[in-house]
Amino acid sequence: MSVFSSMQINASGLTVERLKMDLISTNIANINTTRTDEGGPYRRKTLLFEENLNLERSRLTNKIENKSQGVRVVGIEEDEDFKIIYEPDHPDADEDGYVNMPNVNMVDEMIALINTQRTYEANVTALNASKGILKKALEISKG
Repeated sequence: MSVFSSMQINASGLTVERLKMDLISTNIANINTTRTDEGGPYRRKTLLFEENLNLERSRLTNKIENKSQGVRVVGIEEDEDFKIIYEPDHPDADEDGYVNMPNVNMVDEMIALINTQRTYEANVTALNASKGILKKALEISKG
């Protein structure tokens, strides 16, 4: 793997983690939203992603192999489940006094946010290490 490939992989990881942080923030912001433009309560969103593989010929073995290009977003999934609470005074309550609430759990979202931040930081650290390697290679080639 070349240094540039590792930088590309880290860049794709940074992009995915940033999008995950945006979705988690949106989930937290809408934890009590019972009415949306689409109708009904807010639907919790999760990011679907997968490894981005590309077929390439190996320089060493001359065989065609899968080479990782990092990760890519496949889609955004919306949760279909809702929490049902009894709150007869709520404006969106049904005739029995129950309200459909978003299936967003603050603790789960905060854990996911911390995990995403740590993964983002790990990608930044790896990207900086790759930059350091390139910088050192340039210094060596000058001398």
